[in-house]
Amino acid sequence: MQGTIAPSTTPIPGKYWQWRGHRIYYVQAGEKHTQRPPLLLVHGFGASTDHWRKNLSGLCNDFEVFAIDLLGFGRSAKPKLEYSGDLWRDQLYDFITEVIGQKAVLAGNSLGGYASLCVAGQRPDAAAGLVLLNSAGPFSENQPSPEPEALQTEIEPPAVKPNEQLQKLLGDIVKWIFQQPLAQFVLFQYIKQPWVIRQTLEKVYLDKSAITDQLVEEIYRPACDSGALDVFTSVFSTPQGEKVDVLLKQLTCPLLLLWGEADPWVNARERSNKFRQHYPELTEHFLRAGHCPHDEVPDEVNRLLRDWVLSTVMS
Repeated sequence: MQGTIAPSTTPIPGKYWQWRGHRIYYVQAGEKHTQRPPLLLVHGFGASTDHWRKNLSGLCNDFEVFAIDLLGFGRSAKPKLEYSGDLWRDQLYDFITEVIGQKAVLAGNSLGGYASLCVAGQRPDAAAGLVLLNSAGPFSENQPSPEPEALQTEIEPPAVKPNEQLQKLLGDIVKWIFQQPLAQFVLFQYIKQPWVIRQTLEKVYLDKSAITDQLVEEIYRPACDSGALDVFTSVFSTPQGEKVDVLLKQLTCPLLLLWGEADPWVNARERSNKFRQHYPELTEHFLRAGHCPHDEVPDEVNRLLRDWVLSTVMS
């Protein structure tokens, strides 16, 4: 068995692909293997291909690996559109069919996990397997998922009791305020500041040493692009996508769940039970990490992902 390769922190140069008239940035590493499916890595809200730098370098000796910037993020175009799971599903599906050219194992973190699940569930001809790392997305019996979790406050409980009426009213007021353009502008200008980005990361990373100046800069830089505000504001107006349980009922490929158990935004054990309820044949591991285990414990994530693909997807 091949030894673990230390992941690099240096981003691999990428290239651009034209999709529906927009420039989409992606990174490709490794050589094509006739007997092994390629991997497609999909980032979370506010992140980019840079967030997978340690995984690209750690997996490219065993697989052909791609990472892509979703439309509206990273180095990809940021047009004024209605951003949704359906939009990113179509982007990922077309990328797999037009650029990769064969079924791929999709691995997504947070929002990228939900987009990858949409592909695997609704476009099964593109997915050889699915890996979800602290994936976002609502279940039918719950309130909307808090993705992007750092930007929204989930106030309304499933059933409102009399002594919770004031809390519900305040929640409605807060939601209304953040639907106003001026409030959205002010909030965006605040949360994109490097010191605020660092504070947010410190809340969701268990290993604080993984929060480097490089990481902060990689998140800050795209937030300064023209159109970034429009992408941010769409979060508050986009219709909710398909429920996770519905997508799981449509899923036919192998599923691996990797949970950063110290994630304050995602209750890993609770969501694990819900995933198992709707897709019991999954494989999962709980890791000592926060919301982004692929960046906090990349060698462990790379090993688990590699072993699972070789033993499950290819069997």
